[in-house]
Amino acid sequence: MNSPTVLKVTLVQQNLIWENIEANLNNFSTLINSLKEETHVIILPEMFSTGFTMKPELYAQTMEGSAVAHLRQWAQITGAAVCGSLIIEDEGNYFNRFIWVEANGRLIQYNKAHLFRMGEEQLHYSKGSERIIINYRGWRITPFICYDLRFPVWCRRTNSFDYDLLIVVANWPEKRNLHWKVLPQARAIENQAFIITVNRTGEDGNLFFHAGDSCVFDPTGNLLFNAGKDEILKTIEINLEEVIQYRKSFPVGLDTDNFQITNECNDIA
Repeated sequence: MNSPTVLKVTLVQQNLIWENIEANLNNFSTLINSLKEETHVIILPEMFSTGFTMKPELYAQTMEGSAVAHLRQWAQITGAAVCGSLIIEDEGNYFNRFIWVEANGRLIQYNKAHLFRMGEEQLHYSKGSERIIINYRGWRITPFICYDLRFPVWCRRTNSFDYDLLIVVANWPEKRNLHWKVLPQARAIENQAFIITVNRTGEDGNLFFHAGDSCVFDPTGNLLFNAGKDEILKTIEINLEEVIQYRKSFPVGLDTDNFQITNECNDIA
């Protein structure tokens, strides 16, 4: 019998076909339909239907578009929550939006808050202003997107923004691969939480190569899994009891410095 505190998470690390929504959705459909083992959460990369394009006027969809419809379908097929980020048009604005869809139809969204100015993302997309916590199967889960990972205050776990698992989806290039490996480990240690990162692989339309290295870190910062450069579909198990017991035995949070940031957490029950 499965422990009620165990969460089975599937990391989907794949090459993305540049600016080809239909081909990417078909590829992910094939992969997810091939998944035979039980899983509770399936995580796809950042902008999984297009790659990290700065042409939202050509490739954005609404929340009623085919990409979100596929997320809903995959959740129903697998019985799991399925998530990743997409280019979404909403009331005339374009967002790099993380979307979480559950088998029961519940949909939760987070708009990327830190837009990657070195790639001129801020010139093409609107930024988000709210962090969220998703309550799911007894876990408190918070999602971030790629560049958000570089900002420890934004990622900081506090009494009012308390989470057990941080998910980061990305299109993180190999040229900054050291940062991709070190920063999530630091966030795990700082926040005494599980960290799961899901990156893409392969070369994009701007000739940037992505080394993958999707990872899982435990609350002490130990590396539990690294996907390397290959395309993979990997299911791992993490246990909430590890978070609870480690925070009890090493209660760093009791000595945390208190301060406030301007954006508030939106806690979704």
